[in-house]
Amino acid sequence: MKRFYTAIALVLICLSASAQVKVEMMLDSLELLVGEQAHITLSVTMKEGQQAQFPDFQYTQQLAPGVEVLETRDLDTLHLDNAMVKLSRVYTITSFDDTLYYLPPMKVKVDGKDYPSKNLALKVLTIDVDTVHPNQFFPPKGVQANPFQWSEWAPFFWLSLLLLVMLGLVYYLYIRLRDNKPIISRIRIIRHLPPHQKAMMEIGKIKAENATVAGDQKMYYTRLTDTLRTYLDERFGIEAMEMTSGEIIEQLRKEEDQSKIEELRELLETADLVKFAKHSALLNERDRNLESVVEFIQSTKRDDTPVIERVEPKLSESERRSQRSRQVIIALITVLSVASVALLAYVLWRVGDMMF
Repeated sequence: MKRFYTAIALVLICLSASAQVKVEMMLDSLELLVGEQAHITLSVTMKEGQQAQFPDFQYTQQLAPGVEVLETRDLDTLHLDNAMVKLSRVYTITSFDDTLYYLPPMKVKVDGKDYPSKNLALKVLTIDVDTVHPNQFFPPKGVQANPFQWSEWAPFFWLSLLLLVMLGLVYYLYIRLRDNKPIISRIRIIRHLPPHQKAMMEIGKIKAENATVAGDQKMYYTRLTDTLRTYLDERFGIEAMEMTSGEIIEQLRKEEDQSKIEELRELLETADLVKFAKHSALLNERDRNLESVVEFIQSTKRDDTPVIERVEPKLSESERRSQRSRQVIIALITVLSVASVALLAYVLWRVGDMMF
């Protein structure tokens, strides 16, 4: 009895496995004319993980006598519920003889076992030919002109009018832009020499011309003190050109050490005596005064002084409005031009498509 039950269980398992595999063959058209094509869809439904092998056909290989296979497409996979999957393959067939064909079952091998589909029938029809009057035939018909329909051309007519309006607006804006002179606002970059370099260049000129100006002490001390006053103005912000010698010394006492201030005080006092009291300074005294100016400049110079100045022009409110107006006009011209080109291309494409 134990062997009997085991045999029954094995039979049931085999029947259950066979019931889970289902092979179907469908034909999209049961009738076709000679030379036309039809499609056979072969599908198998099975559990996921099972291996299926579909029949393969070479080009023009016969599925049945008189029925040729022209194409075999790739597998199409569809996942179903309950861990089932459906595989499908489409075969393109044709026939050149008018008769009723019997299409035998196609087999799909699943896990090494063949599962056949049902058989199908295909009716191939021929084209009726007048065999009674074989010499009677009709010439080809001429090309007929399609009647004009306003509903077909109306959209392109209105789009063409819109295109003309847009082009006119572009031209008007261009005239406005041409007549409205642009406001050119250039940013200037000005290179400045640091105050100590300018002062040393001027002192270099005084030294080079010392032989010429030595006889004119008033001119010598005027140039030397003017160079010093200009340096003080640019370096310390002291308006030295408008101050007396005493005021300059008092202002410098807040900035530098007393030893340097005493040397400058001696220079300024000597310069005042030469310019206003007709004092005559000795040659070594003049050289000592010049060297004291050079030492003061070298000891108080700043190397981090910016030498490049960015000068941006200042525009009035009306000029700024004019600039904004030009920018708006240019943007409108650009947008309208692009839209006009796109609209023209669309109209030409659609009209050409209708005419040809």
